[in-house]
Amino acid sequence: MDRLASMETFVRVVETGSFSGAARQLRVGQPAVSKSVAQLENYLGVKLLTRSTRGLTPTEAGLGYLERARRALAEATEAELAARGAGAGLKGRLRVCAAVTFARIHLIPLLPQFMAQHPELDLEVVLDDRQIDLVQEGIDVALRMGKMVDSTLTARRVGRCKRHVLGTPAYFDRAGTPSAPSELSTHQAVVYLREGSVWSFTRESTELAVTVQGRLRVSAAEGVRAAVLAHAGLAIASEWMFSPELRSGTVRTVLPEWSLPPLDLWAVLPGGRAATAKARAFVDFFERRFNA
Repeated sequence: MDRLASMETFVRVVETGSFSGAARQLRVGQPAVSKSVAQLENYLGVKLLTRSTRGLTPTEAGLGYLERARRALAEATEAELAARGAGAGLKGRLRVCAAVTFARIHLIPLLPQFMAQHPELDLEVVLDDRQIDLVQEGIDVALRMGKMVDSTLTARRVGRCKRHVLGTPAYFDRAGTPSAPSELSTHQAVVYLREGSVWSFTRESTELAVTVQGRLRVSAAEGVRAAVLAHAGLAIASEWMFSPELRSGTVRTVLPEWSLPPLDLWAVLPGGRAATAKARAFVDFFERRFNA
């Protein structure tokens, strides 16, 4: 029995909640995963997992072993990287997750530089606007925007930007330019479903919430961008979402005296998992280049 491999298999089973989920991540058959866990239990002389209607859960002994196994695997990875001269370049595979629009504009263009620095590292970029299960999908690091509400995740803020009401000059020529938040109710809004139709503004000590009229409601940022650029209406969006158009003047902001809550960008690691050298290197690189 390969103790380290069995240890990793057990950790993956607990994190995914099933033998099949662990098998997908490890790219082996489900019987091999079951056999590996059984061999580990036999070697340790204790039951590590119990089956229930909710899937596989660790026993009391399994929980104690789980945390030590995670630390041992992290230490083993660090030892291997150090022995191979990880400072000269990282190896293996790194799975990164990010929202589609943000990745297209800000992440993907930076990746060739990172890959050139680490020619033996393969990148898999999962593009999804939803907040997917990082453990289930085998994600090493995710770039997420907004408030962090899941306390089981390890997160580091790597950026912050302003949000604005914006639209195209052609739309404002047709519908007029609002001079106060209260005037937004007379405009057509492209409503991003994640933002909702109630927009909250502040100016000094004044707070104001406005419910906008939105005949067009979109579930993905790419759709919001396309609708705004087609002059369908105005929208609330981060500077990140429209940075090329804001620079060129294709889109412009309004209501400069009023502020919207800023948007935070987080580098997120799966819960309970120590950051690998690959994940740390990627986050450090991205934060440095993105904020340059």
